[in-house]
Amino acid sequence: MPGRRAFLIAAGALALAGCARRQRLQAVPAGATVLALGDSLTFGTGAPPEASYPAELARSTGWNVVNAGIPGDTSVGALARLPELLQQHAPALVLVSIGGNDFLRRLPVVETRANVRAICQQARSAGPQVLLVAIPELNVLAAAARSLGDHPLYAEVAKELKLPLHAGGWSGVLSDPALRSDAVHANAQGYGLFARGLVTTARETGLAT
Repeated sequence: MPGRRAFLIAAGALALAGCARRQRLQAVPAGATVLALGDSLTFGTGAPPEASYPAELARSTGWNVVNAGIPGDTSVGALARLPELLQQHAPALVLVSIGGNDFLRRLPVVETRANVRAICQQARSAGPQVLLVAIPELNVLAAAARSLGDHPLYAEVAKELKLPLHAGGWSGVLSDPALRSDAVHANAQGYGLFARGLVTTARETGLAT
């Protein structure tokens, strides 16, 4: 529904505007390494590898974006593998987009929130800047009804840790059947739209020029 999509994009833009007013971050130059931590949405399930959002983001920004998305991964899994990824890649920026599988498996929200918070803290403590990506409370019925919305834990963590938040990105894409390959994954067009929105967020917060 175009109207629904426009509403979600506008809501995300308003949230971003508030975030941009709170803080300006250091620009990440072209050629710098960016770590995209996530699950199948980061991996790019449902589209060719070159259409994944990290690949699209790399083309748009000139960043060296490392796709650290593992299909089926949960927040606890991402937290466990983060230290090795940080040591191996020494990124200037970490994109944290995790939690969808926690919601699909109905894992305790308090644990997901704690894991997402720990991921952001651990990444930032190691030196990189962190951009948190909001995830919708994924379930097949909500996707079919085109009624996905960001889980509130992401805005809570972003506010608590004073992190920039990319809001409404996955919710907008996964609420539109034309942008999905199945009920919970994007297609190439959806990943492209998500990446463009992420670039807008990066520019509005000062992470990209």
